[in-house]
Amino acid sequence: MKEDFYDILGINKSASAAEIKKAYRKKAIAYHPDKNPGDAEAEKKFKQAAEAYEILGDAQKRAQYDQYGHAAFDGNQGFGGGGMNMDDIFSQFGDVFGSAFGGGFGGFGGGQRRAKGTNLRVRVTLTLEEIVLGVEKKIKVKRKKQAPGVSYATCKTCGGSGQTMRITNTILGRMQSATTCSTCNGAGQSLRHRPSGADAYGMISEEETVSIKIPAGVEDDMQLKVSGKGNEAPGQGLSGDLIVQISVKEHTHLKREGNNLHLDLYISISEAVLGTYKEINTVASSVRIKLDAGIQSGKILRLKGKGVPSLNGYGTGDLLVHVSVWTPEQLTKEQKQFFEQQSAHENFKPSPKSTHKSFFDKVKDMFS
Repeated sequence: MKEDFYDILGINKSASAAEIKKAYRKKAIAYHPDKNPGDAEAEKKFKQAAEAYEILGDAQKRAQYDQYGHAAFDGNQGFGGGGMNMDDIFSQFGDVFGSAFGGGFGGFGGGQRRAKGTNLRVRVTLTLEEIVLGVEKKIKVKRKKQAPGVSYATCKTCGGSGQTMRITNTILGRMQSATTCSTCNGAGQSLRHRPSGADAYGMISEEETVSIKIPAGVEDDMQLKVSGKGNEAPGQGLSGDLIVQISVKEHTHLKREGNNLHLDLYISISEAVLGTYKEINTVASSVRIKLDAGIQSGKILRLKGKGVPSLNGYGTGDLLVHVSVWTPEQLTKEQKQFFEQQSAHENFKPSPKSTHKSFFDKVKDMFS
């Protein structure tokens, strides 16, 4: 079973952003490869800490994790540090290390920095059926890629670090700060050979089909990440990520509320009086339900496990069927006479029993 991210960093769930960053820095320094050469266990803990910080250090990802646990990211194609290599970690979280290792946070012990390409964003629209069952989508994206035949050389301005150092005299003394190299734009490399059709960085745009596995139970506006499917970076840089935003298409007759589904079922007066059977179309199948004779308008029938699967794997919601008795707006002369005759009978007069729940009781049941 995957270890809890809060436990990995040794913090509680109420920790502030500053406390999370501090805890990660402590773990990262303790298990840093420069301090533990050849230690596979230390490298594992180093990557686990990076994975935990990637999620908990981002407010939106942290909120998803707090609500859904690891399942919020397990099906998201490399979401998290489990799919990272060391360059990924230093590229994304270098600022956390600061100068703890000789000022080199671009790699091991101050090695050459690897720039990362920009992220791409797409929106994927899903039906309720796809949300309940899970789906694999193939989408076309235009990515920046290195042109065939392109070659790069180490940037002479920054020496491959992607940054230049500047010393400023202040009232507190001489202050040293790092800025992105203006020559290579932070890539650490400059263009040596530019093929025909490539841009100033040796890149071209190409369309690519990307397969995305979307787990059951996702929600509207949720974001998934496909690592390495964004724009490539020039030279030896890392590819950016593809950010997938989920959009949900409204269903014709089913409404979602959390992991539960709601359905309005209209029946005639005769069906309510005599009782009947109805075929209910759920998302995954159809179910035959019985409506007892004398069923009241407003009755809610709960079909267990016929709702939306929980994203964290903790069961499936229910389908709540709201029964409404349809009153005809026009009657024939004979029909009108029939109801006039029946209205005199005692059993046609409203006589709610203790088993007939009020509106507020029904609302309470819906959320219980």
